[in-house]
Amino acid sequence: MLTSKQKKMLRGLANSRHPLVLIGKEGLSTAACTALKNALESHELVKVKLLKSALVPVQQAALDLSAATHSEVVGIIGKTIIFYRRAKKPVIVLDI
Repeated sequence: MLTSKQKKMLRGLANSRHPLVLIGKEGLSTAACTALKNALESHELVKVKLLKSALVPVQQAALDLSAATHSEVVGIIGKTIIFYRRAKKPVIVLDI
């Protein structure tokens, strides 16, 4: 479980990153979940962008993807969701 200070730090780190996973009219397909899992394994901190054609609400997408990938939602900005999952060999050091 991340603290509010850790989430704030992660949102700051995510600010300069581009979305790695895009979700469109197919919605939360297995391909989208697999893409997010792979991105989290290699990057730890990942932005997901819901396109205008996505039919699923942002809040619901955040909850479903978080549960499917065992990650935490760091923040939601518009239609962009920021996810974090600690890697086996962490690159991001969270201040406690």
